[in-house]
Amino acid sequence: MSISDEFQADIEALPNILQRKYALLRDLDKSLQEIQRQNEQRCEQEIDDMKRGIKSGSITPNSSLLKFSDDALDEQKHAIRIADEKVALAVQVYDLVDTHIQQLDQCLKKFDEDLRRAERETIATAGSPPAPENSNVKSGKSGETSNRGRKKTRLATATAAASASASASAAATANSSSMELDIPVDPNEPTYCFCNQVSYGEMVACDNPDCKIEWFHYGCVGLKEQPKGKWYCSDCVGTQRRRKTK
Repeated sequence: MSISDEFQADIEALPNILQRKYALLRDLDKSLQEIQRQNEQRCEQEIDDMKRGIKSGSITPNSSLLKFSDDALDEQKHAIRIADEKVALAVQVYDLVDTHIQQLDQCLKKFDEDLRRAERETIATAGSPPAPENSNVKSGKSGETSNRGRKKTRLATATAAASASASASAAATANSSSMELDIPVDPNEPTYCFCNQVSYGEMVACDNPDCKIEWFHYGCVGLKEQPKGKWYCSDCVGTQRRRKTK
């Protein structure tokens, strides 16, 4: 049984255990309150008796001789024992919850180590097989000119050493306007888009044949899916508007 399975089995039993301990705490608290109430009444009665005895002269007003009865003292000792039991039970509950928190930390740590090891193995063993080139796929700048006039989207392949990490990084920041890649990048690999980064994730091509940039990341141009019809980047749209106004 793995650590996560053991933790799941333990955590499922935790609510019932805590419920029983809290119920015992409530019972102890009720008993303590009842004993304290009885002891207060007994002590008040004995104090009144002492006052009356002093006034009548039957009791010598000597503080060293004035004391509560054995019953009153026993009640106070009993109350202290119950209070100590409550403290001990509360400490047990705290330690129980703290143990499960530590187990959860261990599970998370092991999961993180396994995930990092799997990523390293994937990066170490991943190859870079060429993606099939068609009207919807782009793996480099050289194969783009034949696709003009059609809507072009692609799932680009990054460098061979970073293919697995690039897809995870692109999915995590698909809605951001720009992305900084924290993966090793070939300095000779061409860059695209307004962000001047290498190809990653899904990209769209500008339908202006004279566009200087040509390819753009979805997140950088505010796209979440393939646009319908012709699509032009903001630079080309601005250029076309200026030409029309002349």
